[in-house]
Amino acid sequence: MGIKDQFQDKAQELQDRAKKAMGNPKDEASERARQEREGTPDAKERAQQELRERTGRDEA
Repeated sequence: MGIKDQFQDKAQELQDRAKKAMGNPKDEASERARQEREGTPDAKERAQQELRERTGRDEA
């Protein structure tokens, strides 16, 4: 293995490590969006309660 090959291997290794450290922003955004859609049970209940309150006020 020549010096050129060693440098190329090291460059590839560093590139792979950098990508792994950065994560995949698209995957992270997708995960955050999924969590927002699903929400927690408490958040869902609060949203439903708020909707009921707003609906009640709008009708009065």
